[in-house]
Amino acid sequence: MLDRPLKARTFSTLGWRRRTANYVATVLVSVAMAIALAPLIYVLGAVVARGCRAVASTTWWTHSQAGMTAFVAGGGAYHAIVGTVLQGLVCAAISIPLGLMVAIYLVEYGGDSVLGRLASFMVDILSGVPSILAALFVYALCVATLGLPRSQFAVSLALVLLMLPVIVRATEEMLRIVPVDLREASYALGVPKWTTIARVVIPTGLSGIITGIMLAVARVMGETAPLLILVGYSQSMNFDIFSGFMGSLPGMMYNQAAAGAGVNPIPTDRLWGAALTLILVIAAINVGARVIAKIFGAKKS
Repeated sequence: MLDRPLKARTFSTLGWRRRTANYVATVLVSVAMAIALAPLIYVLGAVVARGCRAVASTTWWTHSQAGMTAFVAGGGAYHAIVGTVLQGLVCAAISIPLGLMVAIYLVEYGGDSVLGRLASFMVDILSGVPSILAALFVYALCVATLGLPRSQFAVSLALVLLMLPVIVRATEEMLRIVPVDLREASYALGVPKWTTIARVVIPTGLSGIITGIMLAVARVMGETAPLLILVGYSQSMNFDIFSGFMGSLPGMMYNQAAAGAGVNPIPTDRLWGAALTLILVIAAINVGARVIAKIFGAKKS
């Protein structure tokens, strides 16, 4: 008769300890999340507050900075937006197919082979390459050795080296978590391996793959070092990515900083406006990618 109250007290004490530990863990995780989000929210709020005046102008989206100086208000970021989008499209057109095919090879075909281990090692090396080193490599190979002109296309080639490892690793991880049962069920129906990969494996992991691609795009669209080394900044429009100087949003921010941003209010507004525009462009690309993933991803039954 005396054992029951003792056991009840023991279980009660154990339950209290578990609830306390769970509460403490919840508080610590919440505080850590708040600490991590605080700088992001502050930076985002500062960019929006200081850049909204420039972005709100209609000429900002329809005019370039041709003929504008640091002491003359007016103009817009149309040339920089076009240059950034063109740069991102060329870089994505090269990086995404290569990254997807390398990841598919590592997961589905020859991950344990000599070529697979070598490819995985090189991807790890590229993951730690600074942007300025990638720009110097492209400059030494394309400009100094092959004699090609400095251009936005050379910048895109340098950014491919930065974008490729992010896409490969993100795609590789998403393909690995696709259940093997899905592959085996497809093979049991007589479906070829390449069709299984294209129709079953990739759609199943498409949401995560898109997320990895967007992280890679967001990383390369804000790089400045390749722009400074491989192409000059232009305040006027240039649609030819193979020759001539070209504007870009990171280049515009650097140009306005050199023109006296922080002291002169005109380049200061342009700098913050370019920063906010870059955030909006990346956000629009992310939303579009989410919509594509929703449409073409695996459908839930």
